[in-house]
Amino acid sequence: MTTTAIPHQYYPPGIHLPHYVPNGTSTLSLIVQFGLLWTAVLGVAFIAIRRVRPMASGSDQLAFIWMCLTGFIHLFFEAYFVVNHESLTGSQELFGQLWKEYSLSDSRYLISDAFLVCMEAVTAFCWGPLAFFIAYCIAVQHPARHALQLLISVGQVYGDVLYYATSLFDLYEHGELFCRPERYYFWFYYFFMNFIWISIGSYYAKQSIVEISRAFKKVQELDLLRKRS
Repeated sequence: MTTTAIPHQYYPPGIHLPHYVPNGTSTLSLIVQFGLLWTAVLGVAFIAIRRVRPMASGSDQLAFIWMCLTGFIHLFFEAYFVVNHESLTGSQELFGQLWKEYSLSDSRYLISDAFLVCMEAVTAFCWGPLAFFIAYCIAVQHPARHALQLLISVGQVYGDVLYYATSLFDLYEHGELFCRPERYYFWFYYFFMNFIWISIGSYYAKQSIVEISRAFKKVQELDLLRKRS
C-alpha cells in the first residue's frame, strides 16, 4: 500500500504531514482575532491592577499586565499545542490554525518535534501558572515576587535560547531549513515573536536581581548595626 503525499507550503518541501488540512481562515483574520484576544487580556489586566492596587507604580502595573499576558499565552495558547500536537495539522480551531500559520516559520511544530513538545510543556504548565501567581504577588506586594520573577524570567530566556540554538543546529549540522524562505516568516514570526520573551525576560531578570541584592544589602547593614550596638 502506498500513501499519497499531501501538498503543503511548509519547509523542507518533502516533510511528511499526514492528515494535513489547509487553514480555512485567512491569515489576516487569524492575526486580527489573536490581536483582539491579546487586547482583551491586556484590558482586563489593566482594570484589575487599577482596582486591586490603585497606588501601584507604573513599573508594577506594567509588570502585572505583562505577567497576565505571558501567563495567558503560556497556559492556553502553548498548552493547546502540547495537548493537540499530534492532530495539529488537521485542526480548524482558532489556536490550531494559528499554530499552523506560525509553523510556516518553523515546521517542527507540525511533526511533534521532541524538543519542542517538551519545552512547550514546561513553558505551558510551569511558567503559565507561575506567571499568574507572580501577578498576584505584584497585586498584594508579596515578598516572594522578585524571587519568582527571576525564576520565570531566566526560564523564559533559557527556553528561547535553546529554541534558537536547536533550529540553527539542525540547519548547520543537517542542512534542514524548517522556515519558508520569505523574510517575513523568519524575521517576524520566528525571530521577533520569540525575541520578545528574551528582551522582556532579561529586563525583569535584571530588575529582580537588583531588588534582591538591595534587600540583602539592607539585611547586612542591619546586622552590622546590631553587632556594633
